[in-house]
Amino acid sequence: MDSTPRGAAVTATGFGVKGPRGWAFRNIGITAAPGSLIAVQGPSGSGRTCLLLALTGRMTSAEGTAEIGGLPLPRKMAAVRSVTALAHVPGVAELDPALTVGEHLRERALLQGRFGGSLRALLRPRQERRAEARALVDGALEAAGLDLETLPKGIRTSVRDLERLEALRLSVALALIGGPRLLAVDDTDLKLSDDERRRAWAMLRGLAAAGTTVLAVCSEPPADGTDGAAGGEVVLVRTGPPEAVPDGPKTVVGDADAVTGGAAPETDAPEQAAPQNDADDRDDNEEGAADALAEAGRA
Repeated sequence: MDSTPRGAAVTATGFGVKGPRGWAFRNIGITAAPGSLIAVQGPSGSGRTCLLLALTGRMTSAEGTAEIGGLPLPRKMAAVRSVTALAHVPGVAELDPALTVGEHLRERALLQGRFGGSLRALLRPRQERRAEARALVDGALEAAGLDLETLPKGIRTSVRDLERLEALRLSVALALIGGPRLLAVDDTDLKLSDDERRRAWAMLRGLAAAGTTVLAVCSEPPADGTDGAAGGEVVLVRTGPPEAVPDGPKTVVGDADAVTGGAAPETDAPEQAAPQNDADDRDDNEEGAADALAEAGRA
């Protein structure tokens, strides 16, 4: 796999997605260089997955601006989809428990060979195309840190028999086969132990250090210097009401300033705004996120 840095820069200003019953998220601001690790933190229902889908061109934004690798959203959604890939997103990019690891890899390599290249590439000798597919798969597995020899039945292991971290690595490897400039991973640390969480972040830091921009939804951001991997800039984006962001609009994760986002105030004079109930804000946010996902069909 080509390890030349080719990640996509990510910028957003006042970015928001709205469903029929309210905002999934709004007023998100991001500035991330190519090869950054962007950690999207927030409670369940705060619009984290909607933000991931919107920034990868799979959900239409309602306000603000954003660019992925210089491609503006929502005007260039199709182009953004072509340079991004999803991993571990329920209902969109998830593993089939009835299939084996090998079946998933072969299917993804076949799709990449059929639709991911030029017509000229399809006309090359079959042996050459097979060798290229094997190289793509091997490179993706190595980058994701998935060693097939350690699995219970090797490449014939069913997905249902994988440990959670192994399943995450497989999902990431499948996404990497397409050579995306931005890799978006949902529920990165869901139900992982502390040790598994450190290893997951080490994998994602490694991908970012190799040049791919990584956007990862999480419940806890990566700890600074404790996951055993060197990396570049780490940008933390918080979803949810602004009161969930401690100590002002910025915080520091690792060695980088994090750009945070939350619900925008309804007035330019916050001191005159009527007090709001935190629980009501969270309920509205959850309903908006659920509606936005339903509108997009999680596709």
